Amino acid sequence: MEKLAQYLETHKERFLEELFGLIRIPSISSINDHKPDMHRAAEYWKESILKAGADKAEIIATAGNPVVYGEKMIDASLPTVLVYGHYDVMPVDPLNLWDSPPFEPEVREGKIYARGADDDKGQAFMHAKAFEAMVKTGNLTCNVKFMIEGEEEIGSPNLEQFCNDHKEMLKADIILVSDTSMIAQDIPSITVGLRGLAYLEVEVTGPNRDLHSGLFGGAVANPINILSQMIASLTDEKNHITIPGFYDKVIELSAEERAEMANAPFNEEEYKKAIDVKALHGEQGYSTNERTGIRPTLDVCGIWGGYTGEGAKTVLPSKASAKISMRLVPDQDHEEIAELFKNHFESLAPASVRVKVTPLHGGQGYVSPTDTIAYQAASKAYETTFGKKPIPVRSGGSIPIISTFERVLGIKSILMGFGLESDAIHSPNENYPLFNFYKGIETIPWFYQYFKEMSR
Repeated sequence: MEKLAQYLETHKERFLEELFGLIRIPSISSINDHKPDMHRAAEYWKESILKAGADKAEIIATAGNPVVYGEKMIDASLPTVLVYGHYDVMPVDPLNLWDSPPFEPEVREGKIYARGADDDKGQAFMHAKAFEAMVKTGNLTCNVKFMIEGEEEIGSPNLEQFCNDHKEMLKADIILVSDTSMIAQDIPSITVGLRGLAYLEVEVTGPNRDLHSGLFGGAVANPINILSQMIASLTDEKNHITIPGFYDKVIELSAEERAEMANAPFNEEEYKKAIDVKALHGEQGYSTNERTGIRPTLDVCGIWGGYTGEGAKTVLPSKASAKISMRLVPDQDHEEIAELFKNHFESLAPASVRVKVTPLHGGQGYVSPTDTIAYQAASKAYETTFGKKPIPVRSGGSIPIISTFERVLGIKSILMGFGLESDAIHSPNENYPLFNFYKGIETIPWFYQYFKEMSR
């Protein structure tokens, strides 16, 4: 492993430049105009895997964006690790809030600023570079397969079919993922739970065209007013979601489990300061970490309608729309929740408007046990490079495909994330500390080493 450490130090600047090449490709999966960029990013990943030492790598078409698959099989008797990541990124709007162009990576104060710097180009690319270092220094202890998709940010709509079609090719002992975060740079953690997701778009339509707000205001329903009232009614004064049946399958953690969660370091004042708020907000009866880790939520992610340009326009709009996200906990079925939402939301509408509810994407939550060989290997890897044992945490985020992997492929996943909550993923000025990028590349090979040793 000494040779590997030397290799990492010698090539660290090249690793960074190669990551920048991937980041410069604006692979936004939710915008059709970026379709050519999706294929460019897939090609970049294919070449990166091959140059790193894979025996083969290919781009495999799906009904949507392609999947990049690569492998290096060194010995059939050794464990096989399947690395999962994604090359697609979120949109960059609002562009004016970025301090530098989102697809021109820039290092400032020890951080890479760019869309995808953390989520997930920076984190996924650590695996390509760790793999390269292991191959070039003779330290690869497991067989390795790569599956890098281009639709994670839109719910991975075609990856389940891909997995069904390629079960034999994807056979592995564990799926290794870096698309989550740590508590802090000096407090490593392993994500053992992810929330599920149900994401919908709602549209409220009133008159057949925009109307003069003076001539018609007070006589015709205003869709923006109605939509606002309907959304406001979805939660009560305790921030409890009011959709009938929503909590029926929510598992309440025991007092002992909640006490164990409370052991994770958390400074409320620093948390508020980091996001510049005077007070926190959420479901009564639960701590901040519980609200984001073990409780479901409902949030409006976007809302629009009427006139929003410069100056005044006295208009009563014909339509108003919103995008609504519900984060779900294990045992809540995202399709069932989407249907409960649809039925309830439609029932809220007065006769003066028409309502349309369109599910966009979703996925199940996931809980990973801490008594597996993979978890123990990951824990020991972090302990080796950080000098302290990582803390198991439940994340408030969602990676819908993770539960699908276990259901379709029968393989568990280990979530070795190296991001930080301050990395502003999905937001303007997304960033990723150089420390975390390099520390991830340093830590990943130790997972392979310990996973092989513990799998004997």
